[in-house]
Amino acid sequence: MGTRWTVRFVDTSQRATHDWQAGIQAQLDLVVAQMSHWQDDSILGIYNRASAGSWHVLPPEFLDVMRCALDVAALSQGAYDPTAGAIVNLWGFGPGSAYAAPDFRPPDEVAIGAALADCGWQRVRFDTAQRMFQPGGLQLDLSSIAKGYGVDLVARYLHANGIDHFLVEVGGELRGAGMKPDGQPWWVSLEEPDDDSVTTIAALHGLSVATSGDYRRHFEYAGRRYAHTLDPRSGYPLADGVASVTVLHEDCMRADAWSTALTVMGVEAGLACAETHGIAARFLLHEAGAFREHASTAFAGMLQ
Repeated sequence: MGTRWTVRFVDTSQRATHDWQAGIQAQLDLVVAQMSHWQDDSILGIYNRASAGSWHVLPPEFLDVMRCALDVAALSQGAYDPTAGAIVNLWGFGPGSAYAAPDFRPPDEVAIGAALADCGWQRVRFDTAQRMFQPGGLQLDLSSIAKGYGVDLVARYLHANGIDHFLVEVGGELRGAGMKPDGQPWWVSLEEPDDDSVTTIAALHGLSVATSGDYRRHFEYAGRRYAHTLDPRSGYPLADGVASVTVLHEDCMRADAWSTALTVMGVEAGLACAETHGIAARFLLHEAGAFREHASTAFAGMLQ
């Protein structure tokens, strides 16, 4: 996934012979083997290169992620789209990170239109055998949900092995359960842009947190800054001043996907969507050289 993981937990059974690191790594390796768009031999990579009209048997984990992704796509009216791989690759934010090359240039309108023609979550369909159809040219990109799902898989693994008190982190996405040995919850600082004026501490007691931000990957060309978060409806990077969106949810997979969807929607439409669906979300906006916070009712209620 191009990142690292950290797990802290309380093992009251004191099973010194149990190889926890290998067990945890196996959960994350499963996600990579199925959903990595960096590996050609992943299930996602094979699907993306498949011929038009082909059907593909998906393992249950991949199906879980696709169902969640399509649910968020529908509820966000396309602001989130797991089939936006073609447009992500065109802007250089896919495998290889072409955007970081000194001679990289933004694509033109014609190229963007051609890439958008290969996108569209509405094109995804399954048959009764839970196989997924490749209509031709469809490029899945699950990078904004698979990492959160990896966090959830590790949490399930720990629970299944009798570990009920833990904090799991994969590339900045977190999920906590139970308490630390001193009886305190797993307190975490929510991810912020490089700014000391906004600091929020949350207790992850049966909760996950994920953040999408425009400060992670970007490039500049002709005096303009292009962030890695793209609007799959227009094919262009965002330009509405949203610095980041943080979502708290029981499932890290959903927190991951919704943080991206709400970022794309922007503060007005995003907050309205969060209120409609009871999503705990916090928006940070670039305003007058600083950051201004906007929070949904569910988010504000959690932090009382």
